[in-house]
Amino acid sequence: MTDYIVRATAADAAIRAFAITSREMVETAREDHNTSPIMTAALGRLLSGGAMMGTMLKGEKDLLTLQIQCSGPAKGLTVTADSKGNVKGFALNPVVELPPNQQGHLNVGGALDLGILSVIKDMGMKEPYVGQCQLQTGEIAEDLTYYFATSEQIPSAVGLGVLMNPDNTVKQAGGFIIQLMPFTSDEVIDKLEKKIQEIDSVTMMLERGLSPEGILDEILGEFGVEIVDKIPTAFVCDCSKEKVSRALATISKKDMDSIINDGEGIEVKCQFCNKAYHFDIDELKELRK
Repeated sequence: MTDYIVRATAADAAIRAFAITSREMVETAREDHNTSPIMTAALGRLLSGGAMMGTMLKGEKDLLTLQIQCSGPAKGLTVTADSKGNVKGFALNPVVELPPNQQGHLNVGGALDLGILSVIKDMGMKEPYVGQCQLQTGEIAEDLTYYFATSEQIPSAVGLGVLMNPDNTVKQAGGFIIQLMPFTSDEVIDKLEKKIQEIDSVTMMLERGLSPEGILDEILGEFGVEIVDKIPTAFVCDCSKEKVSRALATISKKDMDSIINDGEGIEVKCQFCNKAYHFDIDELKELRK
């Protein structure tokens, strides 16, 4: 198990925590979508956050979607995760090139700029739950922190990071989510806030060789951290030719006739993993029926 998520509690269950190592997941996304370094970082952070948030879902078939609509050159990002650690996602514009930000890091905030973060939870009800907030910095971790505080009223600290190699492959990726329960004492809150301000960045902790367990121990060690669960996580797309066929079957007969009359087959790509599916004229005629 290379990429995985750990769930933990601390301070006599007054704190719940999640941490992830996600290098392979983010590298798979980079390869599938041929993203530039800035967009690899942006999508990688959202995938890592989404994977951890997916494991917060209770039901086997529950699904979580994180969607960013933004005014920057990235245009938007979508990530979908389930409760078992499977996650997939894409960027509307996979290639964005910008100078480094003031800290000398990949300028994810500049790529996203102003926008809205939507969190959609499909839990088998008639209507999915939708929570929204404005992007605060576009750096994604701070935006998720703000979302938890405003939409779910859960004080949280979110850290996410992606570190690139000189050849633009992914060197490190991961993150953590620390959340306070309503009964957490002021003393614990004050100590935790101080600790979070002192810790290294996620990528620095990963570069030092820390595992998800090690990251949580570094942040929560003094609070008596207990690992509850370890869940494998990966970039998994469940697309298939059958699913694409069903989508094509919804095209109007007029439009389908136009495609058929062109006399050539068509290629349809999955938005999430970029896999291409080819349909020849005979298959299109069958679908038209």
